Amino acid sequence: MTPENAGAIEETVLTQREGRIAVITINRPQVLNALNKQVLTRLKKVLEEVESSPEIGAVIITGAGDKSFVAGADIASMAEMTPGEAREFSRLGQETFGFIGSMRKAVIAAVNGYALGGGLELAIACDIRVAGENAKFGQPEVGLGIIPGFGATQRLSRLVGPARAKDLIFTGRTITAAEALDMGLVEYVVPAAEVLAFARKIASQIADKSISAVAKAKSAIDRGLDLTLEEGLKLESEEFSSCFSHPDQREGMRAFLEKRKPRY
Repeated sequence: MTPENAGAIEETVLTQREGRIAVITINRPQVLNALNKQVLTRLKKVLEEVESSPEIGAVIITGAGDKSFVAGADIASMAEMTPGEAREFSRLGQETFGFIGSMRKAVIAAVNGYALGGGLELAIACDIRVAGENAKFGQPEVGLGIIPGFGATQRLSRLVGPARAKDLIFTGRTITAAEALDMGLVEYVVPAAEVLAFARKIASQIADKSISAVAKAKSAIDRGLDLTLEEGLKLESEEFSSCFSHPDQREGMRAFLEKRKPRY
């Protein structure tokens, strides 16, 4: 995978391979990386390409520039939508962000500046979130006479609890990175200039591990959220035992016993 350059026609989503890490950049800085149909369609295609690559162990999603991760959906493209067009747009966003959850690879959001509306929905669809101290988070849709349409009414409540999700969605208020960390909306807050480097550090730690094992752990955690504890533990046991039919288990344990780094 090589960097994609803008050329004559701007590339709205850039991809770059850094060893076993793929960095995906939403590239519309002139409109604060706002999401439209073209961006979502391109992002889904890029995510599918990354998922199919056996050489990629972890993924970072970020936004171009230092002002915004993603400031939301593109209001100009939404203003005159019919209900049918709005439903189609919502489903496209949900399918694109939902694909992140179905990926075998761990996905890290590197958030600088604004993560509002669809931008916050993209961030919470990722597995881990790293925020710059300058990051701002919010779901301002009700102020526009609409509600979140790319998953926030469902994912946000699962992440921070229904009361906090209702507070953010009903008020449409914007919160700081420190507030987001306090409520469990993000996992790390670092200086703005260090966000991508910190995300790379985490991605490197993950990509250095067995891709198969990470995928099984992700599956057990995410699928278990909709199960009872008893059902979840059964799922964990099945995923655990299935590791023993994969060569990574033999290599990992052999490397441990031989006091060397495993070669996955």
